[in-house]
Amino acid sequence: MIQRLGLARSPALAVPLPTSLEQGACYRYCEALVRARHHNYPVASMFARSQLRRHIFALFAFARVADDFADEKAYEGRRARELDRWEEQLHAAYRGHAEHPVFVALADTVDKFALPITEFTELLSGFRTDLERRRYSTFDELRSYTRQAAEPIGRLLLYIAGYRAPELHAYADDLSTAVAVARLIQDVAGDWQRGRVYVPAEDLRHFGVTEADIESRRISPAVGALVRYEVARTRALFERARPLVDLAGPDLAVELALTWHGGMRILDKIAAVGPELFARRPQLGQVDKAIVLARSVAWRGETLPPRTLHLLSRLTERSDSDG
Repeated sequence: MIQRLGLARSPALAVPLPTSLEQGACYRYCEALVRARHHNYPVASMFARSQLRRHIFALFAFARVADDFADEKAYEGRRARELDRWEEQLHAAYRGHAEHPVFVALADTVDKFALPITEFTELLSGFRTDLERRRYSTFDELRSYTRQAAEPIGRLLLYIAGYRAPELHAYADDLSTAVAVARLIQDVAGDWQRGRVYVPAEDLRHFGVTEADIESRRISPAVGALVRYEVARTRALFERARPLVDLAGPDLAVELALTWHGGMRILDKIAAVGPELFARRPQLGQVDKAIVLARSVAWRGETLPPRTLHLLSRLTERSDSDG
């Protein structure tokens, strides 16, 4: 029997449960869950080694559902309970008992790669933090949050590709936090609606920006100065993580490059919005995603069909001329 956890999500994001717990169907369900959400970077792209892709979807599906428990309106009033049940399912899967398609797939992934349960429980701790904490005084405090809510997924990604060297995991931590912080800057107005402010209070204070400015969607030079600072610091995190892409093998390198360039591209869009960040949410369009792909492929010297390369080249040239 397939166990149904929580309420159905919004119709735009709802993904029907598979009719059985057959392993292939469960992996396809994980893929559908992940693809139902917009990302600033591709997840399990065609450049990831084919035998890794289904496992990447399983990892991200686990995190996707848990994040929904913390964020989606459908779970209001029962978020902590759903996260507790999700963790119970996790421990059951590690004992060989899975009753939900995400955990059927995840149990297979865990078994194949001997993944430690601590990375998953840390993620859940991070999502619980969203239920308990609404403000951060300093960037160090925010980094403590991303160490739980973001960095474990980067380490898990390296685990399934066979990378266990501590220095690579340190780069992955920086990349995961950089991606998470870029998204938090991108979603300042949306997070305000959820009652959360992730921009450190010390930064708001330094640049003379208040929470009232976020609420009123104020456009001002002070907001522009704050945005420039947040973008610059996050770019530095991406640069700290950059060696990971150069050191990773072909099984994962382009996937990591897509993540890196996707994050840097959304920072470009955030910087372009600047003083209007509270009033207008920046996002990546199809041209942006094509540019991210072109730059990622070029970085690692991969090849694409000539027609695709020609199109990507034209898109990149158009963007550069517009900029």
